[in-house]
Amino acid sequence: MSNQTQVTTKKDIRSLIQGDQFKLAVQQALPKHLTPDRFIRTALTAMTKTPKLMECDQASFFSALLTLSQLGLEPDGRRAHLIPFGKQVQLIVDYKGLAELAMRSGLISNLHADTVCEKDVFTVDRGEIKEHKINYREPRGNPYAYYAICRFKDGSEKCEVMTKADVDAIRSRSRAGNSGPWATDYNEMAKKTVFRRLSKWLPLSPEERDALEADDNQFEHRTIEDAKPVFGAHAIAIDSAELPMIAEAELSEAEKSRIQERELAEAQ
Repeated sequence: MSNQTQVTTKKDIRSLIQGDQFKLAVQQALPKHLTPDRFIRTALTAMTKTPKLMECDQASFFSALLTLSQLGLEPDGRRAHLIPFGKQVQLIVDYKGLAELAMRSGLISNLHADTVCEKDVFTVDRGEIKEHKINYREPRGNPYAYYAICRFKDGSEKCEVMTKADVDAIRSRSRAGNSGPWATDYNEMAKKTVFRRLSKWLPLSPEERDALEADDNQFEHRTIEDAKPVFGAHAIAIDSAELPMIAEAELSEAEKSRIQERELAEAQ
């Protein structure tokens, strides 16, 4: 790719993000606690921090942004990450982003994920964490396990525990296993991994389900073409003449049903 082509691509992506059509699509998809101006500024900041994003395919880039706008998450590097994978943009919803979505359900009083090290006192009995004691006055040793625990408002609890070997097996199947947050924030990704396993037991809302489906950091081998972006009904109402690289997603019957339910709830 020539320097001139790179400059043009960067300019096109920036101008499209700042354009009225994309702002309108984001505004219609975002929940009330986020403004389109803030979301767009965060996206531009992500591009500045990771310049390779501006050289990626426009379709995957905007698919990731529109998915995040529907979920009400920002690509801030804390709740969600946009990772260049070749010419494609890989969306990774962080543990903290998934936890934020789960808390919105109103059924959960507390979520906690932690690292277990060699010198910690850690006891699990029949699927229940009995104790986890840490002596912060001494080195804790190397991590050997991770856990996530959910306390519901009715007082019941559910937990999941994974060894470091379990987490590394998941990492080895990730296309970004040697880059991005897996390389820079291993413990956070490990917490996210065990939380994702815990989330299978939780009463997830459609937003949480969409987050798990939209996350490109899946636990099985999958090509980028197989990953279908999750768009809201309004998010796909972008003028194709202005954003020719963004195609309308093919929605499953379940996704269409969820969208209709969401629209009916908003209308009431």
